[in-house]
Amino acid sequence: MNNNYTSTSVRKLVDNFFSLKWCRDNLVVPLYEETSLPMGKGIIKIAIANYSYLGTIATPIKERLSQSGYTCEFVEKSQEEIQEILDLASEERFITGESIEISQFDEDAVLEAIKETSDADTENIKFEFDDDGEENIEEDSLDLATEMMESKIQKAAGGVLIYSKKENVSDIHIEPREEGYKIRVRKDGVMQKFMTLPKKPGIQLVACLKNMATMDIAERRASQDGKILRKFEGNRLEFRCSTVPGKHGEKMVLRILNSDSSALDLDKLIHIESVRKDFRKIMNATNGIVIVSGPTGSGKSTTLAAALREKDTGDTNIVTAEDPIEYDMGGDINQVQVNRAKGQTFAMILRTFLRQDPDVILIGETRDPETAESSMDAAETGHLVFTTLHANSSTSSLTRLLDMEVPKYKLNASVRGVLAQRLVRRVCSGCGIKRPISEKDARDFGIRNNTQIMCANSLSSEEKAQRKKENSLCPQCLGAGYKGRLGVYELLLLDRKIQAAISNGKTDREVEQIAVNENSMLTLTQYGVELVKENLTTISEVKRVCKSD
Repeated sequence: MNNNYTSTSVRKLVDNFFSLKWCRDNLVVPLYEETSLPMGKGIIKIAIANYSYLGTIATPIKERLSQSGYTCEFVEKSQEEIQEILDLASEERFITGESIEISQFDEDAVLEAIKETSDADTENIKFEFDDDGEENIEEDSLDLATEMMESKIQKAAGGVLIYSKKENVSDIHIEPREEGYKIRVRKDGVMQKFMTLPKKPGIQLVACLKNMATMDIAERRASQDGKILRKFEGNRLEFRCSTVPGKHGEKMVLRILNSDSSALDLDKLIHIESVRKDFRKIMNATNGIVIVSGPTGSGKSTTLAAALREKDTGDTNIVTAEDPIEYDMGGDINQVQVNRAKGQTFAMILRTFLRQDPDVILIGETRDPETAESSMDAAETGHLVFTTLHANSSTSSLTRLLDMEVPKYKLNASVRGVLAQRLVRRVCSGCGIKRPISEKDARDFGIRNNTQIMCANSLSSEEKAQRKKENSLCPQCLGAGYKGRLGVYELLLLDRKIQAAISNGKTDREVEQIAVNENSMLTLTQYGVELVKENLTTISEVKRVCKSD
């Protein structure tokens, strides 16, 4: 090959005058520009696979170059040489972060990385897809199986998404490092190593996922948000995507939205009957506000969706404003997606709802004074309003509303109750170990001495690898010690004693003490202890999640 050209220079010429697809179809590639010419005129050296094609394509090539003041000279190269030059050029542009074209991707390397680093059974990882089209596919939902047959990179990206979904992962973190890319996943609320990739395949993987999320692939210096919505084997797959530029490249996080409506059952979600009974009491009120609070990823949307599904008896008008719409609640529930770019904010949608004869309204999140005030007004005019808040406890949720300039009298008149919640990991029933509780834990958590409690049999990476070789790894949790999660709840009912405490300006801790002592409220920690007593979770989980003093 001639040494006067590089992959970078070839790709620049391709993009300036032609396109990769046109060059591949016609077996043509511009090689380099002669620069030492008089009068500033340039000559572009162009390779062509067969001179017999010149009669057909020479004229349009010359006309295209002449528009920019260039002439051309043709040289002959083999079809294989031209394809190789174009392959290298496509990769070069991609590596510089300027291209939206994705080239070769080492699928085998990705699968090997999964097998070496994943704790799950990797022998069954295969890219096998239904060739039959899915029926009743939504207009905005592509068939992932069909899409994955288009290229190796799409096959690998789709494999990561499907594999994470099947393993009940909640978040996928694709993180650039100086030497390559690391993929970590959040499973059962805990970050875990998943796989590592060399730098180039990592960049390609991020670009492919950005393309699936309709993000701008060429933009790598600014944060972006997007959404991947696909169908696979009859199931809906939805991922909320976010990118941010970092020191070593672009980091991407995908939140897997759980659209499985079978989990929407309060009897399964709220384990303790007394709490479940009291929550049903306030959610069946004719008016007022019911608040569910907790950090991101604590299950608030699932609890509210279960509550609305239960209230959907066909004789009420239930409307929701959500961002994003995580569950398709079905029935007679009308769901609306927030779209801030078009002015469709929570507050604006709520005002619209009030003109549409609603009985029950869900506001996905109350985050500003305008939304809080509108929710209070809706509750005072005879509507039942459900909403979420980001707060650490039920009592601090009230403080959050007061900070949003909600008057105390309006808060007392409108709020029926606050359900704070967390998610703890369920101890594996296959390998969990029972042992007597320690004296310190018994004293700190009010559990009787020598009570038998469950402890997780969590293994290190080395221990897991050894157990795999010995074929003695727990088939349920694969050495994690936990399998699945369950909710921990704290329900504050705003009765007269609590309303009086709010009116008198009591602190969060003082209001909590009144609720515990006077109304027998279970705090998050106390609820978690009850789950420990029933051998559903561990003391260490309660300490980690509920942050007991």
